Amino acid sequence: MDGIILINKEKNVTSRDVCNQISKILKTKKIGHTGTLDPLATGLMILCVNEGCKLQEELTNHDKDYIAKVRLGIKTDTYDITGNIIKKNDNFHLEKQELINVLNSFKPGYLQKVPIYSAIKVNGKKLYEYARCNIPVDVPSHEVKIYDIKLLDYNSDSFSFFVTVSSGTYIRSLINDIGEKLGICMTMEELTRTRIGNFKLENASPLDNLKIISIIDALDIDKIEIDNEELYKKIKNGVKIDNIYKKDKLLFIKNNLPIAIYIKDNNYLKSYRVFNVKL
Repeated sequence: MDGIILINKEKNVTSRDVCNQISKILKTKKIGHTGTLDPLATGLMILCVNEGCKLQEELTNHDKDYIAKVRLGIKTDTYDITGNIIKKNDNFHLEKQELINVLNSFKPGYLQKVPIYSAIKVNGKKLYEYARCNIPVDVPSHEVKIYDIKLLDYNSDSFSFFVTVSSGTYIRSLINDIGEKLGICMTMEELTRTRIGNFKLENASPLDNLKIISIIDALDIDKIEIDNEELYKKIKNGVKIDNIYKKDKLLFIKNNLPIAIYIKDNNYLKSYRVFNVKL
């Protein structure tokens, strides 16, 4: 039982809780995921099972779709509704078109500061550990991509929007930055992740009927069937081979089972991931 599972995470459970739950159902300890969702957030998680755990890095760097709901007039220390309110402003006026213009101003991307309440490490310690102890720390920033952003709904005290972002983008930080640009306090009230790469929330499995997507089907890369024993032995043992296929990345398969992922190395292909499967 090797591959991935698409799960619709519920609100108020951690990503680790989801992994533990699936681990008990499948009776295996080899469970991982390709991106944390905060307890407040709901939506798509990709869980990797057994040999599928070797796909975690491969599936982590995809772009993602989210739908977020924003509360206007308050700002919290965590940038979401679960945090402590640190600032309020009730007397603001925001035109719908002004909001749309500011949302669009974040395309195609910007330098985003990581939220202080996050698990990013600085000098070996997670940022939220500094925050909880009121220890000053230089919060890192990184370049993020905003591929699409659209206002979905707007009223006097809240609005919702759809956004497509690069991996590593914090939506609650984006919301805080939108507020900073408008001069209005705002915080994330709800968040749903609807897509990761080619995987969509609508295809997620219910817990009572888990569907495992095979390693072969999970990978959107070129695939080559191994047709002789000599080549199979080389690839299984991670031996570098000539790139006669003229590809940057390949999944070699045999008897409809994944054998290894190889990547381009000049005029050769070198081993990237080898799967421990029995033919």
